[in-house]
Amino acid sequence: MADSVSVTRAAGLRLGTPGPVAVVAVAFTFAQLLLVPPAMGLGWDETVYVSQVGDHAPAAFFSAPRARGVPLLVAPVASWSTSTALLRVYLAVLAGLALYLALRCWRDLFPPRVLATGGALFGTLWVTLFYAPSAMPNYWVAVGALICVGCFLRVRAGRGGRAALWGIAASAALMALMRPTDAVYVTAPLLAAALATRRWRPLLFLAAGLAAGAVQWVVEAYLNYGGLGRRLSDASRIQGGLGWHFAVDDQLRGLIGRTLCRPCTGPLPSPVITLWWFALWLLAAVALVIAVRARRTTPTLLPLACAVTAAVPYLFLIGYAAPRFLLPAYALAAIPVADALWRLTTTPAGRWRPVAAGVVALGLAGHLAVQWVVLDRTVQRTVEDRRAWARTAAELHRLGVRPPCMLTGATAVPLAYYTGCSSAATGGNNANITEAAILESARRIPVAALGTSTGAPPPYARSWIPYRFDRLRLYVAPAPRAGGPA
Repeated sequence: MADSVSVTRAAGLRLGTPGPVAVVAVAFTFAQLLLVPPAMGLGWDETVYVSQVGDHAPAAFFSAPRARGVPLLVAPVASWSTSTALLRVYLAVLAGLALYLALRCWRDLFPPRVLATGGALFGTLWVTLFYAPSAMPNYWVAVGALICVGCFLRVRAGRGGRAALWGIAASAALMALMRPTDAVYVTAPLLAAALATRRWRPLLFLAAGLAAGAVQWVVEAYLNYGGLGRRLSDASRIQGGLGWHFAVDDQLRGLIGRTLCRPCTGPLPSPVITLWWFALWLLAAVALVIAVRARRTTPTLLPLACAVTAAVPYLFLIGYAAPRFLLPAYALAAIPVADALWRLTTTPAGRWRPVAAGVVALGLAGHLAVQWVVLDRTVQRTVEDRRAWARTAAELHRLGVRPPCMLTGATAVPLAYYTGCSSAATGGNNANITEAAILESARRIPVAALGTSTGAPPPYARSWIPYRFDRLRLYVAPAPRAGGPA
């Protein structure tokens, strides 16, 4: 009997029986598709990225902080299809595969059960589930960070060979392509460690990957933004001016499901909502203590150091918050925290510690319940907001604002995408046109200005026809005269 069991197990391995990491990645993919409606409309930033490669609407203004990684990511679908559902399914499947590959890079560094648990901890956060199938860069910086640190540790341990070195370069390029400044913050401890230990090969591959991913952003800075220094300065200004800002409380307010907290006012959420956030960093400290005592410090210390440097700019250098900003930090902390949980709940011989295991199981069950509730509320609110944009677009079509056309004013960027128009602004972070140019456009194509229900129209639209719709006032320019200039 024992021999037949062994044969069965061996046959299962030959047939590719999925391991715990693969099971977590597949479950993560299905969770995205089940909990985040694939047909959910595109958000503000998503419309900017998707419009760069799609033909549904003219490309939106691409402000200084943005990078071209997301347009490249969505191009295989968005370049030929306007289906949001298809795009989200594609991104969900890609996100699941990326998580699997990222966790696989840590094999031999931690046991499979630790890697699977770390993947589950990261993949069940509401912010991970919400943004993984979105046309946004933060999840991809997170998986890039996991791959980069895992491959770096494998090279340091003498494992992986050239494949691990190329993994360092490719993941660094991925992060820099998505968010160049985030890539620098994430990899700062790796660069310091490589220099301190004189490991020149991983240092070379890491630097080359960062340069390859950032070169387009740097070249674009000189072509379109007045130089690298000017682009960095504009990016800082758009983010409120980089400098000392205590934004920890802002990040806590965002945990309730506020996808953007700017300005970030109001009371802090209930401790039930924020408890996991404090527990994460406490368990990370416990993981480090355990690793030091076990004399296996580096595989725990290095990802936690990268998690800290990834989080610092969003906790202390900008004056607003969005939960997605901390996704790389959560991903990097997840594996050491998972290791700590297993060591707290089992003996060195592998037996359960009943009391500790019960407490951890109860805590994780409550944590999952909180994440599901926040995700459900966030999805419902987001779906309704984007349906409102679709209704406004339909109303603008009814009023004669149809492509080719132009929208200006409040929420012009996302509504222009939904309407099929170009967007324009004379001030603010997306300024790209003058009032004279708007009036000139109104002589050729339909133009509308969007304002709040209580605000006054912009000066150039005071003679335009006003309409009320939902919470907006729509100011539509007189129809262009037939036979006017093209």
